Amino acid sequence: MASPDSPQSAAPPVLDKDGVRLTVEDTVATVTLTNPAKRNAQSPALWRALTEAGRALPGSVRVVVLRGEGKSFSAGLDRQAFTPEGFDGEPSFLDLARGADDVLDATIAEYQEAFTWWRRSDLVSVAAVQGHAIGAGFQLALACDLRIVADDVQFAMRETSLGLVPDLTGTHPLVSLVGYARALEICATGRFVGAAEAERTGLANLVVPGDQLDAAAEDLAAALLAAPRDAVIETKALLQGAVGRSYEEQRTAERAAQARRLRVLAGLGD
Repeated sequence: MASPDSPQSAAPPVLDKDGVRLTVEDTVATVTLTNPAKRNAQSPALWRALTEAGRALPGSVRVVVLRGEGKSFSAGLDRQAFTPEGFDGEPSFLDLARGADDVLDATIAEYQEAFTWWRRSDLVSVAAVQGHAIGAGFQLALACDLRIVADDVQFAMRETSLGLVPDLTGTHPLVSLVGYARALEICATGRFVGAAEAERTGLANLVVPGDQLDAAAEDLAAALLAAPRDAVIETKALLQGAVGRSYEEQRTAERAAQARRLRVLAGLGD
C-alpha cells in the first residue's frame, strides 16, 4: 500500500470527487480522504461522496481500508459550515436550524449515511489514522470495525465544547469501546486522546510508527482475507449482536450460526 502522500494504485479510481477517492483491487477497497491542504476537513459534499463510495463497492470487496492523505486523518467539520454563508449550493447549518423539524432531522439522517455502511455485515472496515482525528474525523474512524493508528494520533470529540453533540453515529461505538464513564469524560472535556491511551482503552487495535501505517493496514487486510468470507460474515454478525443479547440468547445464536456453517461445509447449504 502506498505512503500517505503517494498514489494508491495504478488502477483508475471507481470514484474521485469532493475530497473522496475510492479505488478497488480485487477484494480490497481503499477509501481515501484527499484534501490534505485543509487537513481533510469534512462537509456535506464529502459526506455524500462517502455514501456514494459505499454504494459503489463491487460485490467482490471483503475489506475496506479508510485513510487520509497528509499529516491529519481528518480535522473534523469544516468551520465554514457555521458561517452564515455556509457552503456553496448548500443550506447553512444556521438556516437548517431555523427550518422545520422534519427537514432538519432528515438532513442529519442523510449526513449520517456516510458513517453507517462501514459496519455492513459483508465487509470488514479498517481505519488507518494518523495525526488529528477530531470531531467528525473521530466519528469517521469510529464508524469502522477496526482502527490502526500512527503513534502521533490525536483523537478528540469537540462537539460538546462547541455547544453541540456528536451526531454522526460516533456515540454508540465510543461507549462500546471505552465504557460510559470514559466516553462521557472524553466528550464533555473535548480533550485529546493519544496513541498509548487509544491502544490501552480499545480505541486502537494497533499502534505503529507513522511511516508504517499503510503497510500495517495492508497486512491486516491480508490477514482478514485469510478466513473464508462466509465464516467471517457469520462471526461478525455474532459479535455485533452480542451486546444486545442475553448470555442464553447468544448461546442460541452461536448454535444457529454454527449449524449453518457445518451444513455448508458438508455440502448441504449455500
